[in-house]
This record gives sequence, structure tokens and C-alpha cells, in this order.
Amino acid sequence: MVRGLAMFDKEHRLVVCNNLYREILDLPDALTKPGTSFADVVGHHVSVERGLDAKGDRALQQRWMKEHLAALSEGKSFTQTRYLKNGRSIRLSSEPLPDDGWVDILEDITDEHQAEKKIAWLTHHDALTELYNRVHFCEELQSALARGSNLAVLWIDLDDFKSVNDTFGQPVGDALLKSVAMRMLKIVRKSDVLARLGGDEFALIRFGPTTREQLERLAQRLLAAIASEQRLLGRKLYVTASLSIALAPEHGTDPNEILKNADLALHRAKTSGRGRYEFFDPHGDYAPGKAKRLDADMKVAVKKKQFELHYQPVVDVTAKRVSSFEALLRWRHPEHGLIPPGDFIPFAEQCGWIVEIGKWALGQACKDAASWPADIKVAVNLSSVQFERGDLYVAVTDAIAQSGLACDRLELEITESVLLRDHPKTHELLHRLRSLGIKILLDDFGTAYGSLSYLRSFPFDKLKIERSFVRDFGTRNERDAAAIVQSIAELAKRLHMTTIAEGVETADQLAMVMNAGCEEVQGFYFSKPVPVSEIAATIARCREILSAALQTSA
Repeated sequence: MVRGLAMFDKEHRLVVCNNLYREILDLPDALTKPGTSFADVVGHHVSVERGLDAKGDRALQQRWMKEHLAALSEGKSFTQTRYLKNGRSIRLSSEPLPDDGWVDILEDITDEHQAEKKIAWLTHHDALTELYNRVHFCEELQSALARGSNLAVLWIDLDDFKSVNDTFGQPVGDALLKSVAMRMLKIVRKSDVLARLGGDEFALIRFGPTTREQLERLAQRLLAAIASEQRLLGRKLYVTASLSIALAPEHGTDPNEILKNADLALHRAKTSGRGRYEFFDPHGDYAPGKAKRLDADMKVAVKKKQFELHYQPVVDVTAKRVSSFEALLRWRHPEHGLIPPGDFIPFAEQCGWIVEIGKWALGQACKDAASWPADIKVAVNLSSVQFERGDLYVAVTDAIAQSGLACDRLELEITESVLLRDHPKTHELLHRLRSLGIKILLDDFGTAYGSLSYLRSFPFDKLKIERSFVRDFGTRNERDAAAIVQSIAELAKRLHMTTIAEGVETADQLAMVMNAGCEEVQGFYFSKPVPVSEIAATIARCREILSAALQTSA
């Protein structure tokens, strides 16, 4: 039989039982003999399950017997589920007999019970990450808002997660989602509700009054945890996430309203660049048609060549001359005038327009630079999207061939987002470009979680130190900033790389970065970005400014 079975007579004595009944209740042979009292069987079971003395707890024993026999005395069947300390779930069914005895049937329903528990768990949890799911998240949000609670909703979305699946396969993508979930769990409070809403979207409810500064720190910690190096299934990769924050009751008292506003802020965070967070702004322009209008305007801009390049000089303080110009993209919109790159580049990357725009910028920068003095180079920024889509090698070599610019006069600037995927094809392409004589620069060095590992992965020619370190000169953080800049300059020197300090705006900042060991500098102290027609005048002006600065420092 697949069930344990025992028969008792009207005197409550055992008539017969099978082996499975004895095994389930862990009965010794002495208690399986005909004539054994039901009280002794229950007493032994109580002592085994509760760890009591040999006689068992008589009160508990009597209560169990009373429950068991009460229904039988009225000629009714009795069913109860018992959970044994060994983890088994047993369904006990008792059927009365005509002679006032009864039959006990024990059925092991552990698998059934576990399946029910799993189904109940899955109702409120995500099977992959084991976080709460969208259903539970919405229930908690609805309940909290109904109580009038103060809370914040943080919506987290991984940047360009699709390319992880496309490049490395779904197993790596799944491993990444689980890793991200575990990292966030280490940061949030036990009282928080952290959920996976679906795909690569996560959300967090932070209960109670919270200041903007506290939420900013929480957002920064979450983004930093996600962005640090991931080692998954033998792969090393870096990902970033975008995050939005909506508050209740300030931004809504209804779940749909809160989530809608968080979604609007998330879209703005994504279009402003990767790895950013954004608070919902009740006065912000979140018009649904804004993105469509921008996409249509950009299509026209590409067709009608509304883009133009401005150039900012990079000054070699050791050679006392302008060494290169960085090409910076501008959009001359027919209605809105000259639009800076920060207002349209993230959207162009998101929609893929950056591939065509970037190809044009490469060609135009090389063409402009070909007419400059032969010792001055041109630096062009590359987007990670250009590496992922299109043929960047052909775009670069075509630009050089059509302009006649020498390869060693072209510098290509990349940010760490290009290296986030740690894809072999990216490194292969960079090596191919460098083998032509083209210089490769790493931009915004010093802010990334994997910056030092990038130096091991590729032999860059130059490092551009992130401008925030230079900006800290003259503040209470000056000593730390100077130490960081000096350390980067010394490290670069050992690796045979040149350092460029960005964001130099004053004579004091110039003196400090020179003292720290930076060979090249860039910033408004020398010149703002200028149109190509002003290149010659800018070279002369930079020479004068540098000469005056060096005389003053002497």
C-alpha cells in the first residue's frame, strides 16, 4: 500500500497496522503489536515530535486524542494534516467502523504540500531572482497609499540589457539579473519592498519620511553596486542602470499615478545618458510627443546636415603649444538655435542616429584638420553605439582616405561605456585602429569602478582626467583632488601614457595640474569651443595665454 494503515477496536486498541504506518510514526516493534493502546501510540508520537520525556506531555497527548476521537464518537470521518519535524507533511484520515472501532490512514503529502507552497510563493515572487514580483509590489504600494503613508518609489532599469543577451546569450543575461538582485538586496532595508517588475526592470518602495539627500545617496549606492565589475559564467562585463524616483503623496496618491510619474522620470534619466538617476519633476516637460518630435527633427537634421563641429584646443604645457583640437558636435536647429551635445547626444545614441551622425563627424573633423599645421592633431569622440552597430573601422579609414589626413594626426576618444561589455571584438577593433598609427584616448578617467582594469585591458595613448577633480581645486577637497590627479599622472607616466587635465578654467588650476605632473590641459582658461574659422586665431591666443601663465608662475 502507498498509505499507512492501522485499525483500532472500540476499546481503542490496535488490531493491525502496516509497515508504512509504523515507519511514518517511527513506532518501535512493541507498539505495533495487536492490543497496543491508542494512548500509547499517541504518547510515543508526541514524545518523538516534541522531544519530550518518554511518557510525553500528557496534556498534549490528551488534547490530540480528544481531537482525534471527538468526531469519531459521533460517527463522522476525521481529517487533519500533521507537519512532522523531519519535514514531512502527513494527511491523517480516520474512518469510523460499524463496531465503534475505526481505521486510521496516513498519506505522505509532502510533495503536494511543497508544490502548493511553491505556487503560493510564486504568486508573490519572481522565480529567477527570488525577489518580490510585480503583483506583490503593486499590492504593497496600493495598501501603503490607502493608509496615507509617506513613501518613495525607485524604478531601476538596466541600460542596454538586450545587447548582453544578444552578445553573450540568455544564460549570462539571467545570471546578470540574479547578480543585480543580490547586490541591491545587500543595500536595501528589511522594511523595503524590492521587486523585479519584469525583464530588466526593478522597483523599490522605501517607506517613511525620507529627505531628498537620503534618496540621492540610496540611488547612488544602488547604481554604483550595479555598475561595478560583474564576473558571470566565465565572462567579465560591466553594466549600468538608470533610476527614477517618485514620492508619495507629493507626486501622487494613486498607484497608477505614482508609477506613471516614475516611468516618465526614468525615460528622462535614460535619454540624459546612462548610469543616471532622476527625480520626477511635477513641472517638467514630459509631453508624450516630445520624443517623437525630437526623432523627426533629428531625421531632418541628418538629411539637411544641420550639425556642425566646434573645436576646443588641448595645450601641451611642456612643449608650450597647442597639440590638438577636440571636435565637439553642435546641432544648429532652425527653431531652437545652437543645441549643445548634452541635450541631444543621449537621445541620438538611444535611437541609433549617432551611427550616421558619428560617421559624418569623423569625416568632417578629418577634412577640417587636414588644413591645419601639420603638428596639430584632431580628437574625435566615439560612442559605444558606434562599436555595436555599423562598421566603425570602415568609417574611420574612409574619413582618413577622403581627407588625406595622416593617421598619426587622428585621435579617437572613448569612454568606459565602450569597454563595459568587455567584448573581444571591441578590443580587436581598437588594436586594428591603433596599428594604423591612430591614437586612442580614454576619456573621463578616474570616475569609473573599473578604470584601473581598463588600463590592463588596452594600451591607451592618453588619459583624460575627469574634470570634477580639477573643479575641486580651490575647495575643501583640494588636497584629495590634487593627490588623485598626481597619482593618475604618475601612473600614466609609468605606463607610457600622456595625461590631459580637463576643465581648467583659472590660472591657479593650471598651476596645480602642472605641478601634479599633467603634460596637457584643456579648458575655458585657454578657449571655449570655437568654429573651424577661428582655429588660427585660437592657436595664437593660446600661445599668448600659456606664455603669460608660465612667466607668472616663474
